[in-house]
Amino acid sequence: MYGLDIETDTAAGGLDPRSAAIVAVAVSGDGWHDVLDGDETEILRELDQRLATLSNGVIVTWNGARFDLPFIADRARLRNVDLGLTLSADDRYRSSREPLPGHDGGYRAAWHGHDHLDAYNVYRADVGASLGIPCGLKSLARFLGFDPVEVDRETIHQLSTEALHEYVASDAIVTRELALHRWPTAVRATDRLAPVSPPR
Repeated sequence: MYGLDIETDTAAGGLDPRSAAIVAVAVSGDGWHDVLDGDETEILRELDQRLATLSNGVIVTWNGARFDLPFIADRARLRNVDLGLTLSADDRYRSSREPLPGHDGGYRAAWHGHDHLDAYNVYRADVGASLGIPCGLKSLARFLGFDPVEVDRETIHQLSTEALHEYVASDAIVTRELALHRWPTAVRATDRLAPVSPPR
């Protein structure tokens, strides 16, 4: 199982892939994490290559069905970078929440031989609904005893390289841990576009 998180250019608003670049990506596994930053084209190429070399598993995101993955796909198109990412529109991810600009809702996904799990949807469906608590990554992680790194989301573009790395890595690591925490339930919510592998 691999946690995945992106950070986008908050100097350009951060939420619209038509204008905001990806400034960092983190991938986490069992006892390791990688952070990619710098030139966006290189980030995208290196991310795709890194995922292609990992043993088939499940890529875990937090709201990645509606944000991270379509954002990555849009930026890759703008940068003319070919990815092994497949997105399939899914009506389950239509909601009253504002979708990513240029999109109607969310997606099921696969990347190379990896399936995808949006852990946010797992927690929102039961823990959030039954306990009436917000399902933001940081608030839920704290509620469950994790200690995520927190910064002002509006000023990510002002972070030092070290602070940016720490922040994006924390999000990828915590996302993976939250999915592992609920794996017996979460596995049923995993997108089935790629061969299924057990969590690692």
